[in-house]
Amino acid sequence: MAILTFLLVGWILSWFKFERLIIQAFKELFNKDITKATYYLLFFGIGVFGEIVLLFQGAYYEYFLHR
Repeated sequence: MAILTFLLVGWILSWFKFERLIIQAFKELFNKDITKATYYLLFFGIGVFGEIVLLFQGAYYEYFLHR
């Protein structure tokens, strides 16, 4: 669920041109040109990391055992 949440947040932030800020920041900090696909991949990666943290905290323990 965290993956979808972060992708949704990335999409909503793109309404306010936040992706331009991220793309420009990467260009200035790392001297790399990135695209919108990389912008969404960044939010996907954060969501995957969030899912892994939730898994290790035991958030899914009851979900899978009580079904």
